[in-house]
Amino acid sequence: MKAQRLGAWIAIAIGASYFIIPLLGTLEFSLRMRRGEYSFDAYQSVFADIQFRETFGYSMLMALLTIIFGMLLVVPTAYWVRLRLPQVRPVVEFITLLPLVIPAIVIVFGYLRLYNSSSVLPLTGSTSGTNALLMFSYMTLSLPYMYRAVDTAMRAIDVRTLTEAAESLGAKWPTVLFRCIFPNVMSGVLSGSFITFAIVMGEFTMAALLNRPAFGPYLQLVGANKAYEPSALAVIAFAITWLSMGLIQLVSRFQKSAPAKA
Repeated sequence: MKAQRLGAWIAIAIGASYFIIPLLGTLEFSLRMRRGEYSFDAYQSVFADIQFRETFGYSMLMALLTIIFGMLLVVPTAYWVRLRLPQVRPVVEFITLLPLVIPAIVIVFGYLRLYNSSSVLPLTGSTSGTNALLMFSYMTLSLPYMYRAVDTAMRAIDVRTLTEAAESLGAKWPTVLFRCIFPNVMSGVLSGSFITFAIVMGEFTMAALLNRPAFGPYLQLVGANKAYEPSALAVIAFAITWLSMGLIQLVSRFQKSAPAKA
């Protein structure tokens, strides 16, 4: 028993070192911009760069829009499939898994082919259209995570009973969805939202090929032209990802402790 416990701790230590040691090395290197001493000069340089603020703000906005529209797409779909169309659930699950199988570069080249300036729907012919296309691309990438988070939260409640109770009181379909279903699956929505946020903030391929000023291409540009600032940006990106993971854990605990709302 002690040997098994010792082996488990050794495995945990090896796994933790695999992730933590490179991160500590990156953090230490990012503090060496000033010769002979540690400083936050690299971080000051990053935060003072107007391009950093513009790309970070742009990606934040795109993440927010992706979360909102993704939520409005996934929650009604998962609800309707679970309530009325359980027989098509395997098909829906297969469709939501496709972004994990199809590379992002293939997806974005397909979008460019379908929505170029000479097509019936020329989204790439304007800035707003290209921004909308990028947002839909992000929705596609986040679909597996958002759908499964919402579907898992929906399994924890009695969808049919809630719907029948609301309809017996005269509630219409929008009222049932937004007053009964959404509050009870909000923990799943938030979990999917945090994952979506992390995906959008670090995504490179789609933003670069659509030529949009996102945070991912900015990371690549700085990494190709500077020495210490890329390490600082890597630490910032890790912090964003870990913050999202921590929020997911908090939401999961809240989901386990909170009773379903009738």
